Amino acid sequence: MVKFIHAMIRVLDEGRSVAFYEQAFGLTVADRLDFDQFTLIYLSNAESEMELELTVNKGRIIPYDLGDGYGHVAFSVDDLDATHARLEAAGLAPRKLVDFAPGGQVIARFFFIADPDGYQIEVLQRGGRYK
Repeated sequence: MVKFIHAMIRVLDEGRSVAFYEQAFGLTVADRLDFDQFTLIYLSNAESEMELELTVNKGRIIPYDLGDGYGHVAFSVDDLDATHARLEAAGLAPRKLVDFAPGGQVIARFFFIADPDGYQIEVLQRGGRYK
């Protein structure tokens, strides 16, 4: 049996990224592995066993080029409107709320927000296939 356990992104500033993910999504450091050339920081919360791995390459000062291949990671929340308002009040600049209704019926409510390195994060109202 296969189990999906984490996704990894490269970040420039450990403190800035850890603070963002804690403030925005309640993720805290579950583990931190420090090596000569890089550090791995695993973030999680009680809602899921899935973790976000932040990789900090030591000595890097140039922002990463996210290119055109990266899509997004997603989080589901119990109250999308309250989460959006909280992130907006915190100055984290969430984008507009969207009711996604390609066939006339809403199949998802969401918004996007960017982390400090420009990674796009989709925040979805929990329900249906978005548990």
